[in-house]
Amino acid sequence: MSVPRAIRKVFLAVEQSEGAGARVRRSIGTPQLRNFSPFLMLDHFSIKPGAGFPDHPHRGQETITYLLTGGVDHEDFAGNAGTLEAGDLQFMTAGRGIMHAEMPRQNPDGSANVGLQLWVDLPAKLKTCEPRYRDLRAAEIPQADIGDKVHVKVISGQSGGVDSVKDLAYTPVWILDIEIKPGGKLAQPVPRGFNAFSYQLEGSAIFGSGSAKRTVEQFHNCVFEADGDMVNVEVPENATSNARFVLIAGQILDQKVVQYGPFVLNSPEEVRQALFDYQFQTNGFERAKDWASEIGKSMVH
Repeated sequence: MSVPRAIRKVFLAVEQSEGAGARVRRSIGTPQLRNFSPFLMLDHFSIKPGAGFPDHPHRGQETITYLLTGGVDHEDFAGNAGTLEAGDLQFMTAGRGIMHAEMPRQNPDGSANVGLQLWVDLPAKLKTCEPRYRDLRAAEIPQADIGDKVHVKVISGQSGGVDSVKDLAYTPVWILDIEIKPGGKLAQPVPRGFNAFSYQLEGSAIFGSGSAKRTVEQFHNCVFEADGDMVNVEVPENATSNARFVLIAGQILDQKVVQYGPFVLNSPEEVRQALFDYQFQTNGFERAKDWASEIGKSMVH
């Protein structure tokens, strides 16, 4: 018998500055919610022309970027380059080290490029793996209609009898982009042993069961308790708009997290080593020597 997950907390992702002129609503990775294993950070970003995330390093984590509107170019020191369009995702494994840039497309109307970026911890044994990318285009994402009021983009995981594309990330993660019309309800299974949360993109929805239901408004993160294997959500019949949110779950990693900016390791010694390796271009950062991205040059004054 399925056991619904209780709600631990609901909180607003407050907008702040990040990178070079970008605006983000950060929920995970703030005092409200730190190291919610395996999740390290969730940013709902808005990057207008002239802003962006120029050349910077990573080690020890995976980043998942889901572009909602606009376009974002990426380029790294290994010669990988490409563009994410609206609805596309990129799964980047930093592993032992990567240096890259993420810069917005300059939209003719001056509009912002908007998306989500999720940082996921890597199991200790994979923190020294070689960097890799997995791109998932919008047209490749399986979709499920549950009744006539619930639509799910099954980015990773399972919903409505539909399975996602496999092997996108090393750390097992479910990502579902869910839209519910007024009067719609969903009982979404989530794996045991996974932490889970939702982030509200549009409208509001009611999560939980019985007397413990909570209304979750736009830009709010809803964090679920670890016990249970089902998330219940509904949108009242009298709601004036659809609700859209991402429901994300990931396998809990039993390991210590020591983070210094873009370096995520398991001990202070490993973080010091990462800083040394980056500064002296060794042990995974050799290609950082004298490298500068082409797309990042627009930020150099």
